[in-house]
Amino acid sequence: PLATSFEGRHGSVRYWVKAELHRPWLLPVKLKKEFTVFEHIDINTPSLLSPQAGTKEKTLCCWLCTSGPISLSAKIERKGYTPGESIQIFAEIENCSSRMVVPKATIYQTQAFYAKGKIKEVKQLVANLRGESLSSGKTETWNGKQLKIPPVSPSILDCSIIRVEYSLMVYVDIPGAMDLFLNLPLVIGTIPLHPFGSRTSSVSSQGSMNINWLGLTLPERPE
Repeated sequence: PLATSFEGRHGSVRYWVKAELHRPWLLPVKLKKEFTVFEHIDINTPSLLSPQAGTKEKTLCCWLCTSGPISLSAKIERKGYTPGESIQIFAEIENCSSRMVVPKATIYQTQAFYAKGKIKEVKQLVANLRGESLSSGKTETWNGKQLKIPPVSPSILDCSIIRVEYSLMVYVDIPGAMDLFLNLPLVIGTIPLHPFGSRTSSVSSQGSMNINWLGLTLPERPE
């Protein structure tokens, strides 16, 4: 299989075709044309349709005093999504500490480059959202809070020298302390969810897929 076309910070995946016309007594005529390749990822597979969830808790300490815990639980309906979809986040955040905290969610893209036995990673912010500030003793519930996926490159999982992976981080921003966070893995595919359609029609519909992500520049630093 051919890896999906990709432009990264330290490497890229590019394809082109070259043609030459040789003529007697004249210089050859050369032509080079680039083209885009998709390695299709069908999110309608059982592993990508399984829900992703997690729970964490943190207790803050200040000198000899210990405040109540901050708890976070979050769930998304599946692991696989396509660009343009919105991830529905179900979460509950309880603040029993003495500080004001803020729940947030962020999608990250991680690029990994492998060469000569070494690895270099680049982590970039893709999209984020912010919940309401929570004072001591307050609880916030997200019943399907939506975070839209912008036009990003699909995941690259089967290339030996370049990998592109995604994750949803749901976290609680705690002033003066390490954040409490949950990482839920994501796979960005090319064939969208089609509960009532056929796979053939879904694949053919990707022929006109928006490829703006090829030239997309993401912010270098997260919030």
